[in-house]
Amino acid sequence: MKNRKVPHGKFSRFGALASLAGRVASNVAWEGTKQFAQGNRPSRKDLMMSPANIAHVADKLADLRGAAMKVGQLLSMDAGDLIPPELSDLLARLRNNATPMPPAQLKAVLNEELGDNWQAEFTHFRFSPIASASIGQVHEAYTDAGEKVAVKVQYPRIKDSIDSDVDNVITLLRLSGLIPKEANYQALLDEAKQQLHDEADYGKEAQALTRFGDHLKNANGLVVPRVHSALTSDRILTMSYMAGEPIEQLNKASETIRHRVISRLFQLLFEEVFVFGEVQTDPNFANYLYQPDTGRVVLLDFGATRQYAPTFTDGYRKLFLAAIEKDKAGIEAALTQIGFFADHILPEQKASVLELVNTACEPIATDAPFNFGDADLATRLRNRGMALSMEQGYWHTPPADALFLHRKIAGLYLLAAKLNVSFNVRQLLLPYLIHSHTDNPVEA
Repeated sequence: MKNRKVPHGKFSRFGALASLAGRVASNVAWEGTKQFAQGNRPSRKDLMMSPANIAHVADKLADLRGAAMKVGQLLSMDAGDLIPPELSDLLARLRNNATPMPPAQLKAVLNEELGDNWQAEFTHFRFSPIASASIGQVHEAYTDAGEKVAVKVQYPRIKDSIDSDVDNVITLLRLSGLIPKEANYQALLDEAKQQLHDEADYGKEAQALTRFGDHLKNANGLVVPRVHSALTSDRILTMSYMAGEPIEQLNKASETIRHRVISRLFQLLFEEVFVFGEVQTDPNFANYLYQPDTGRVVLLDFGATRQYAPTFTDGYRKLFLAAIEKDKAGIEAALTQIGFFADHILPEQKASVLELVNTACEPIATDAPFNFGDADLATRLRNRGMALSMEQGYWHTPPADALFLHRKIAGLYLLAAKLNVSFNVRQLLLPYLIHSHTDNPVEA
């Protein structure tokens, strides 16, 4: 894999983004001149959204890593976003495809976190990463005791660049015209900064990973890595190595396997919300691996875990029950409890929000199998969300807790569609709606 030093100075990172904006503008001018010479009259939007421009944006964010790349990931998710589908599709390459840092930087981080004699802790350490993401990269290694482990190493000084990266990326994407100037992302971006600071705390992630290990220690069909505390710090997370295939490859598996896996992941979501009171909210498909030999799904990356108050989860219990009963007043009351209508909102805007929620609740609207492969649900949710935000001027952003939970739900919808699964979501959900949050209604 190619590697490139992670830029960590505020000015060097801003300079890289500024050069990106200049490159985009240059591409627009060149492509516009070429199109006009051919007798075409392309719109500015078409010129801005050219494959070359999107590729430059995605490649530069992948080189910067950190919050710059994470903003691209947040913007790339398919459901409910305010960006054009073309940008969403091409930014999707950022979900698990960062540029690795060179060995010298890697060794420097390991020396700082585990001491100059860190190599004595391993009988083997593979310097070429097996995965590179926005905050860090993962290496295969063997401990001194002979156990195979995955070592996640954070990019140097990535925490220091989070706030400025988020602001700079959005500013430059706005100036470049790659996202609409009318879109109000501020609440999302403020929350994204906090989420990124949490994700950059590997000690906190290790705690979440340990809690989920306890939650799921007797679970059927799911497994999580075990933390090696002695080889873990704020910037290093060492876990038992979990082999598996990318979950998207299950589209070639039998219908029985696809149905079982997706049903179990939806069940896990309901357990997270209504039993555990905490949800791993990152919908990235790379956070799931499938083990053909055991039939289990490996759950990875707990940096984006959010804990939810009983009042919040009770609001969703009421929302789902009202959606099942087609109780419009109940749906509105539940959304108010969750925090959707905390600010002033016009009647027509409220009606559009309720319509959007009804669309999102389609899988539980009837007591029958819902065919995700044919439903085109994620696209319709995105289109309704864009219409609400852009055409009707709905400026009120949903509560951050709801926003991140919805991204997780949307991610499962996308995965179920990709694997062409059909199953009765209502029957899976109902047991969780009639029990208190302290009870687990389903045997693991």
